[in-house]
Amino acid sequence: MSRETIAEPALRSLVLRALEAGGMRPADAALAAGVLVVAEAAGLTTHGISRVAQYLGRVAVGGIDARAELAVERVMPALAMVDGRNGVGPLVGMRALQAALDGARDCGIGAAFARGSNHFGPILPYALAAAEQGFASIIASNATTTIAPWGGRDTRLGNNPLGLGMPFPGGEPVVLDMALSVAARAKIRDLAARGEPLPEGWATDSAGQPTLDARAALAGFLLPVGGHKGYGLAVMVDLLAGLLSGASYLTRVRAWDKTPEVAQDLGHVFIAIDATKLADRATLAARMADFTGILHATPPADPARPVLLPGQREIATLKRQRTEGVSVDAADLARLRALAGA
Repeated sequence: MSRETIAEPALRSLVLRALEAGGMRPADAALAAGVLVVAEAAGLTTHGISRVAQYLGRVAVGGIDARAELAVERVMPALAMVDGRNGVGPLVGMRALQAALDGARDCGIGAAFARGSNHFGPILPYALAAAEQGFASIIASNATTTIAPWGGRDTRLGNNPLGLGMPFPGGEPVVLDMALSVAARAKIRDLAARGEPLPEGWATDSAGQPTLDARAALAGFLLPVGGHKGYGLAVMVDLLAGLLSGASYLTRVRAWDKTPEVAQDLGHVFIAIDATKLADRATLAARMADFTGILHATPPADPARPVLLPGQREIATLKRQRTEGVSVDAADLARLRALAGA
């Protein structure tokens, strides 16, 4: 796979221009571009700039409204409902995050529930943005069905990403961003495209039998992380992010890759906690330093692989690539330049 290195500001400019060329307003495009570029620079390439072409392809066939007028309603001082009106997912996500942060600034804790959305990228960029402003967060979304209920042999649940973030004044935030399948479907698509086998335990074929064949897995379903426990988490995320938000849920969610012209109506939930209301900056910094220090001091089973915290590798990659340039797939960059008219 050929790769190119591009400075982060230049990459952000390309994404912004591509989204604007696809119909988004400049301010809206800037919010969405921020999510995708952070994802790419953090090494989350399956949810980075490659998604621009996917999103705009759906815009072109009427599946996403690039100029959607989102509606944000503060139903209580700390509670907001966001109607994405079938807008671009990362835009809906950022507007919902902002609504949750506004509630937390006023009340110490805030929540925003979004409906009428689409694929909103990975959770890390949202949780990182919240942490950098001093907020802990809990973020989740439902997704296209790819997981069978535990004991079942047909898909009814999405891999429903779940994330949590914790601020660390003067240090690196701790961010967990996980799908509730053992592996994301995008990773299986990448392996299938390269003709490579799957690791054991990732997925089954259409008959519900474990498979190492990536193409067979795309016709089957993903396995939940932690077996029945992952299934339970996927159910609860869909209840919060999908059902409670007023969005579609379970098999009511439409698959973007099968019916790209149809609105997905995904739901998201953002909960933000103003950490400054619980401890002053110096106290929180000292406690976080102690907490992370205990974990980092754990003797590693493999001396070449020290103990890391959730998100540590991705945040380190993000910092490095912001300085040295972002390594991107050459084909993804070529598509992006074409969409941007560059």
